[in-house]
Amino acid sequence: MAEFGRVLTAMVTPLDGRGNVDYKRARELAAALIASGSDGLVLAGTTGESPTLTSEEKLTLFREVRDEIGTRGQIVAGTCTYNTAESIELSREAARAGVDGILGTVPYYNKPPQHGLYAHFKAIAEAVDRPIILYNVPSRTATVMQPETTIKLSRISNIIGIKEASGNLDWAAQIVEESADGFKVWSGDDIITLPLLSVGGYGIVSVASHLVGRQIQQMIADHLEGRPAEAAALHRSLRPIFNGLFVTTNPIPLKYALRKVGFPVGGVRLPLVEPDEKAAEQIDAVLAKTTIDLPIPVVA
Repeated sequence: MAEFGRVLTAMVTPLDGRGNVDYKRARELAAALIASGSDGLVLAGTTGESPTLTSEEKLTLFREVRDEIGTRGQIVAGTCTYNTAESIELSREAARAGVDGILGTVPYYNKPPQHGLYAHFKAIAEAVDRPIILYNVPSRTATVMQPETTIKLSRISNIIGIKEASGNLDWAAQIVEESADGFKVWSGDDIITLPLLSVGGYGIVSVASHLVGRQIQQMIADHLEGRPAEAAALHRSLRPIFNGLFVTTNPIPLKYALRKVGFPVGGVRLPLVEPDEKAAEQIDAVLAKTTIDLPIPVVA
């Protein structure tokens, strides 16, 4: 079973001028992220505009990025939706495409009860021969996966962790304390990374690591190696970019920011739209004060 690193980047999906997936630029971005602090990549997740990608686009993206990064980093595939049967089918196809793990997003829209969440993820885990990282993000799904459900799911051998984006540190601490041995908790929000580490969390599935991956890695290393003041100082210095990338709906600010720093990844697909003038000004102001870790291509 694959070992997943502490900094996983929720990668944007580059688009060309006609709105098609730009697989060449996706390969370039994936390589640049691995070179600038990311241990692995989450593809076709929220930041990757998964609701607007077809299954074939997702599978091609998985194959292209796998071919590009080889064994230099892990790939976690966003293949799970509100439809259990379709989630199983796409997860199996993703496994054949060479991904290392599956991102198990809490089903959205149909609002299953807690025992429905358990049954959904148990069915996927039993059908797919890849480790699964659960993803609890109630701000987007309208359904909250309670800690007790996560803890129960942690007893299933190939459910190995959770991306916890509820913002509730007490829940995170409970999950760390009561889950099966080895079950890992990644923060789902950059701004909560250091606080979550303090209650036993493992790492971050990050948006900001597109731009400041090495600095996030250093913050985590400072915490783990007993340098709390240094870790806290890095957290404070990164607060503006952590918050600036969420002045409007993700990944709108991030794609805009990547273009501004010289790594164009195209626009967003409807129903997302470009940032308005006020949001763009806010992002510009943050970027002007941020040291960028991402290597910028010589030819855009």
